[in-house]
Amino acid sequence: MPQELFFRHALLPTGWAARVRITVADGLIATVQAGVAPSGEQHAIALPGMPNLHSHSFQRAIAGLTECRGSQGDSFWTWRDIMYRCGLALDPDDVEAIATQAFVEMLEGGFCSVGEFHYLHHAPNGERYTDIAELSVRIAAAAAAAGIDLTLLPVFYAHSGFGGAPPAPEQRRFINDLDGYAEIYQRCRTLSSAGVAPHSLRAVTQAELAALVEIAGAAPLHIHIAEQSAEVAACLAWSGLRPVQWLLQHADVANNWCLVHATQTDPSELAATVARGAVVGLCPITEANLGDGIFPARDYAGPFGIGSDSNVLISVAEELRMLEYSQRLRTRERNVMAGDATRATATAMYQNAVAGGAQALGTRGGISVGAPANIVALAGDDPDLALTQWVFCARTSPIEDVWVRGRRRVTGGRHELAEWSGRRFEKVRKNPLF
Repeated sequence: MPQELFFRHALLPTGWAARVRITVADGLIATVQAGVAPSGEQHAIALPGMPNLHSHSFQRAIAGLTECRGSQGDSFWTWRDIMYRCGLALDPDDVEAIATQAFVEMLEGGFCSVGEFHYLHHAPNGERYTDIAELSVRIAAAAAAAGIDLTLLPVFYAHSGFGGAPPAPEQRRFINDLDGYAEIYQRCRTLSSAGVAPHSLRAVTQAELAALVEIAGAAPLHIHIAEQSAEVAACLAWSGLRPVQWLLQHADVANNWCLVHATQTDPSELAATVARGAVVGLCPITEANLGDGIFPARDYAGPFGIGSDSNVLISVAEELRMLEYSQRLRTRERNVMAGDATRATATAMYQNAVAGGAQALGTRGGISVGAPANIVALAGDDPDLALTQWVFCARTSPIEDVWVRGRRRVTGGRHELAEWSGRRFEKVRKNPLF
């Protein structure tokens, strides 16, 4: 039986439309009609569900635990030590509980789909589980429980530095050879949509990267790149090239690729990325939290999406706000992310991030016929103003309801599993090992 939803306003791929009726069948949008009389279940404003193109769900467990200065100063690399300690302390039940909570919070925050860049593969001692993809199975179970659309991005990680440096002991849960990785990837394809994720240029060799590109084919292919200035310096010392420069010269980067962060890029690298059609995956909250730097978005004319990465704070609005405000600080201008076609900054960012995020995950995005019925309902009367206030001004979230594939998962701003999942998550957070 088709489901019918009516909205006073809806953000369609072509822009805002009034009096919109959406029918849903088998989890997909069957019809979209604008300018019609109210009928069926009625709401104020419909937004397409936002794709979260980059998440490490287990890192939600250390949110708040890294905000204390060490005796020698702090950086991404000192933060990573705490993250490793957490990663080595978790059992499969913990991984599933943390992921469930992260996915619940994503849905409450306006994300309807997630690309899980998952590199925690093996037991704490580094041994493989009987099911080599046990922890990917747990991520998929968490996504099914929370009701979020999942693209599993199992990560290939083999080295601790450029040029094939041996892995460090604290990376033992991440490490695979190509045969083991291929087994994990094929298992992931039975669990959900899936793509391939070489962790970074420092974690793979050129030959391994070529093999991973072949494994991926046309599937999504995501890689951390040029996140940190120290990474750029190390890549230059190893190869004489900057990370994005090296990648574009040595790999057939195309529109199924997502270059995650790309924070430290120059104009020629940005232009070449645009020419290849790749998506840049921006994680503004994490990039700010880790002190990565600011992606030069004003100088970039290609597709981009947003991700919650370390999940220190999970919110579509906060990611977009950080993105725009970081550009204002960098350029000393206002409304940097708006354009001539869409002058309302929040609306322009939202539309672009939905399109880029869907491309990066190999899915269809937006409120259009044939797309998954992933919809976020906001309160408000003026749609541009309501979206603007959510991104830039709101003290509380105006999200009322969230549907994923036509099933309502959030009602009145609260996920159906919020209390149960929160209690389970807090038990994990009491682990004295991290």
